[in-house]
Amino acid sequence: MIVLEKKTKMKRDELIKKVESFFGPGGEGLVISSKSDCCITFQGGGGYVTVTLYEEDSGYTRVQVESREWDYQGKKFLETL
Repeated sequence: MIVLEKKTKMKRDELIKKVESFFGPGGEGLVISSKSDCCITFQGGGGYVTVTLYEEDSGYTRVQVESREWDYQGKKFLETL
């Protein structure tokens, strides 16, 4: 398991769309197992990816990616931000 973080100026709605596109059926092919305003969890391939968004007072959004069996893809996603 790995937990990574990165800050971005992107807003929550834009980030959720990007996360779904990257990890979901049109991207890595994972299935959404739960979704809320601040986080989304995908499962598949014997592992999972959870992306949590924290809006900060500074105007940045902190993006946290926790994954098991999808560490490489988690790192690659953060590189796209």
